[in-house]
Amino acid sequence: MSQARQYELCPSTFRRRAFTLVELLVVIAIIGVLVALLLPAVQAAREAARRTQCSNNERQVALAMHNYHDTLLTLPPAVPGVTPYWGQGTWQVPIMPFMELGNLRETYYDYGVPNGRNYYHKDNIQGATGKTVKGWQCPSSTPNKSGWPLNADGSVSYHSYVVNYGNTAIVENLQWQVTTYGGFTYRGAPFTNGVPRKLSDITDGTSSTLMLSEATIGQRKDLRGATWWGPAAGFETSLRPNDTNPDRSWSNADWCDPNPPNPPCAFLNGAYLFAARSRHPAGVNAAMCDGSVRFVPNSVSATLWNELGTTQGAEVIGDF
Repeated sequence: MSQARQYELCPSTFRRRAFTLVELLVVIAIIGVLVALLLPAVQAAREAARRTQCSNNERQVALAMHNYHDTLLTLPPAVPGVTPYWGQGTWQVPIMPFMELGNLRETYYDYGVPNGRNYYHKDNIQGATGKTVKGWQCPSSTPNKSGWPLNADGSVSYHSYVVNYGNTAIVENLQWQVTTYGGFTYRGAPFTNGVPRKLSDITDGTSSTLMLSEATIGQRKDLRGATWWGPAAGFETSLRPNDTNPDRSWSNADWCDPNPPNPPCAFLNGAYLFAARSRHPAGVNAAMCDGSVRFVPNSVSATLWNELGTTQGAEVIGDF
């Protein structure tokens, strides 16, 4: 039989070599469904990796704190205790040499010098405070390279890690921590104004006292994450992690900016108040004073979290 005759008798042999439009659309729809199912798992895996890296960053900062303590027999002060108390450096400056950042330390000018060049002086912006330290930024955070003050000299860098300022709130004077706030009474903190603390001062136990946690980096001119500025270099445990109640910051809508993606913020009412906050779902990473790092859920008891912020509260800390 000729080839032409075969074609006439069996045309279906040649008609099924390609997908129909309907079949193609079905395949695309199936692929779309599979991608939609897979994407959350991929995003969750990426966030888990970012959270692990963030935890490792905190562990390195905590290790630097312990190396500093081994050398100088105290932790660094929150701020150096000279006027203006908010502007002459924070705990970040003295630990730089213990994080292989000695060269950067040399470009921070007038740390601890009364009324010297403050953190946003052009010399410091062009030196240390205009530089972003990768190990001080959580990879889940949104960077801010155009925050306060944005001018011809540039902007100070924003970072993610903040130290424990205690269980009340703070003021920008020598007192630093206020005696009472939000129904809580101050019972010591590892970091305060101009007075270096020893680990042996933590009578509540180093494994039961917070050393540092996270800050959400504010966007635009919001001051949260501006950790070269004294008040924003710490957190207070009178707010829970990622609290829906607002932080209390400078009475200026640019510097206390509650608009998304920033967390809630309201003007200060006698004292500054900053919660531990992060971009991680459901909680924050926190390093204890013994150097261990753990993830603390937002659901932690407000009382327990407040007690973790004290050094001399004599509380009995259970599991959390």
